[in-house]
Amino acid sequence: MPVLFFDIGATLADAREEVDGSLTLVPRPRVLAVLDAFGDVRKGVISNPGPGEGAAERAASALREAFPGRFTDDALIHWGPKNSREIFDEAVAGTAGEGIPASAAGECVFVGEDHQERAFAGQAGLRTAAHPVFTGAALENRPVLWARIELPEDRGLPALETVANRTEVVPVHIASARLVLAMASMRGAAALEQAGFTVDLRGPVEDTAAFLIRDDRPLTPAQGFEDVPERATTRATSAFGVVADELAGLTAPPLLPLGPAPGGVYVAVPAGAPIEDVHLPGAKPGHTERLLPDPALLSRPGEAWAQGLAAGPTERMEGATEVPAEPGRPASAAGDGRPSPETIAAVRAAVTPQALRGHVARISGVEPLRDGEALLVRSRDASAADNPRVVEALADRFQNLGLDVRLHRFRWRGRPLFNVEAEHRVAGADSTVLITAHLDSTASNGAFVDENGDPRPYDPTVDPAPGADDDGSGTAAVMAAAECLHHLLAEGRTPTRNVRFVLFNAEEQGLVGSKFYARAAAAADDRIAGVFQMDMIAGRQQGSTPTVEIHAGSSVPGPVVDASDRLGALVADTVPAVDPAVTVQQLMGPSDPAIGRSDHASFHERGWAAIAVSEDIFAPDGGPGTGTRQYHTPGDTLIDRDHSPEFAATVARSVTATALTLAGL
Repeated sequence: MPVLFFDIGATLADAREEVDGSLTLVPRPRVLAVLDAFGDVRKGVISNPGPGEGAAERAASALREAFPGRFTDDALIHWGPKNSREIFDEAVAGTAGEGIPASAAGECVFVGEDHQERAFAGQAGLRTAAHPVFTGAALENRPVLWARIELPEDRGLPALETVANRTEVVPVHIASARLVLAMASMRGAAALEQAGFTVDLRGPVEDTAAFLIRDDRPLTPAQGFEDVPERATTRATSAFGVVADELAGLTAPPLLPLGPAPGGVYVAVPAGAPIEDVHLPGAKPGHTERLLPDPALLSRPGEAWAQGLAAGPTERMEGATEVPAEPGRPASAAGDGRPSPETIAAVRAAVTPQALRGHVARISGVEPLRDGEALLVRSRDASAADNPRVVEALADRFQNLGLDVRLHRFRWRGRPLFNVEAEHRVAGADSTVLITAHLDSTASNGAFVDENGDPRPYDPTVDPAPGADDDGSGTAAVMAAAECLHHLLAEGRTPTRNVRFVLFNAEEQGLVGSKFYARAAAAADDRIAGVFQMDMIAGRQQGSTPTVEIHAGSSVPGPVVDASDRLGALVADTVPAVDPAVTVQQLMGPSDPAIGRSDHASFHERGWAAIAVSEDIFAPDGGPGTGTRQYHTPGDTLIDRDHSPEFAATVARSVTATALTLAGL
């Protein structure tokens, strides 16, 4: 008798945890329909509720509340880590019941997004599905394949979504208005082709996950004279060759090429392959992007809000409700989008070099993480023991500012990680403004030696990764922005939109944290007016011209393009009011070298206006910028000669003032 076992986090639902430990599960798109379609099949859960007393009980309660009547057999509910085949063997053995013989492992199906967990389930003999949509395919032992879907000129993404949502197809990335990477069964591929789409099947999904690897190496003259499709194929082939060579002997089965991607190559990576550790020669920030399956990827719910922003700051966004102006609110906050003198003054007072330095010192190991304690942070790497400690400390600081704090749980390489969200909510607000950065760090470019003095690879669990600039500076800026809002609220000023501060985890592992966050926000129909991401804002080489980069470029078609440009223009207009000596480099459209390379890209995927603001990283001529020279090394410290809290304050003030103005202050 078949039994279906489901993972919860990210597969069945998005998990949101309050600081008091209470847990809410929000079902993912198409999940309820799948569960109900298999109402006569026994269903269970194999999921890790996390550590701590009562974690399993809280998870069980949240499961019952989110999926009433769908998981009723407690004998089929299994809580615990999925870092080996053990829990899957136990689940199969536990399928026996009163008058019910135990099911064979081959009759059981594990449905889970994490490819490593699917690999362990496969070792235990279970069939696996990478998404609930493919539950039927797994039961019937039908393969699911990686697929490149080409759209004809007369069919757009909405038409593809309509077909995909009626069959066994789940998109993972929008390369352009004419190309989408997806998972599909043969049945799903046939439905797409019958509807007029071209489907190129590349290989089985099984226990693989998809990544986009960008290649920053310059094209050779011979490659440069070829036409665009040929050049893209040449680059993709070359990039895949380098990645495959670096991982040779470390992975079985081998990597699977999925064809050209924007600026590089798509790769299907088997469980256990350390793809995030691969750096092509000359790799720049954000060269690796993890791709997540999502049936709602094509809907891009942020487009209505992006369309309103692109029309200008005085236009109301589609679907917005009128919010009365607060007495004493500066007129400019609702007018041309430029911060008022009052807002600029408040930001200057709160977002200071001293405040930023203090935050960076605590999270980069110069000073204790918490007042009165001795703990010094060694690394915020996603694999490091200090990462959850930093999460907890940042959440506490936000809570002390009177904000509503929530932790967004996700998993990476079997580890539970959290994004930190803190929000000031406004009754009747039409939308939310996000001020963001990433809290994790890495020193993967550093030089390390063993006890014999011989070179050895970076060990993220023990090696120092202070990350003072990347992205301690951005994290500090978000904290200072929250403190600024706290002061403004104490003075009686009130925004008309919600203001949300978000610190993403595992950005260095392919934007993983923000991918999960934005996907969950889209599923929850979140209304986001704009996203301001700060990623590396303190790097300035001595003697160089202070230059701030504003990245708005998006490969995602639609209103998000103009809306993000508009958001970037608002920051560009604010910078001179903060410091007229700073040069602004506003990068837009397809020529923006940072497309897809920081956490703002996760929001572009959903149609929301978003920008990334940074130091001078990407020089216009393709050469090195004037920012930090300690990118991803242990030398990225507060005392590095290129680390400038003064420059960081200019950037943080410009972003904070613009974001708070968009929020109605």
